[in-house]
Amino acid sequence: MKTTTTTDERTLAALQREHGPALFHFLLGLTFGDRQRAEDLVQETLVRAWQHPEAFDAPYDSMRPWLFTVGRRLAIDARRSRLARPVEVSDTVLESTPDALDTADRAVRALDVREAVRTLSPEHRAVLVQIYFRGLSVGETAAALGIPAGTVKSRSYYALRVLARTLPGYSRRSSARSSASRADASATST
Repeated sequence: MKTTTTTDERTLAALQREHGPALFHFLLGLTFGDRQRAEDLVQETLVRAWQHPEAFDAPYDSMRPWLFTVGRRLAIDARRSRLARPVEVSDTVLESTPDALDTADRAVRALDVREAVRTLSPEHRAVLVQIYFRGLSVGETAAALGIPAGTVKSRSYYALRVLARTLPGYSRRSSARSSASRADASATST
């Protein structure tokens, strides 16, 4: 029957006092400053030293090279293990992930907006394109189209009324929905 031998506690404590801080700083560099991971690797390295008392009988004067080699190999193994394992996802991440149907709904709304804008007269469409799709002010739109600011206001008012009747589920009171429709429409305009 094989008996397992381990390093005695006093030798291990002396090893930790003598080489522990240097090993920690070495492993801290290998873990890119992750103190918790470096501490875990130091502990695992010392467990290996405890499990392998024959390492103390090695031909070199110091245990430091052996400890650094074991610690480096443990760090490499831990990194490979983390990279091979899929990232864990918590419930909060799943709750904040957009629903796949949202993309389809946005695309349908954008198509509806595009079709509704095509039904407008060229004058009304030109005003809406400048104000809502290009983000110009009333004054800038008036200058760009060469018409008075009052005409820009009037055309945008009547164009929005036509769109409200034409677009399914459109509500002027719902500012969130209007801004979402504008964002969808601007993403798909011309």
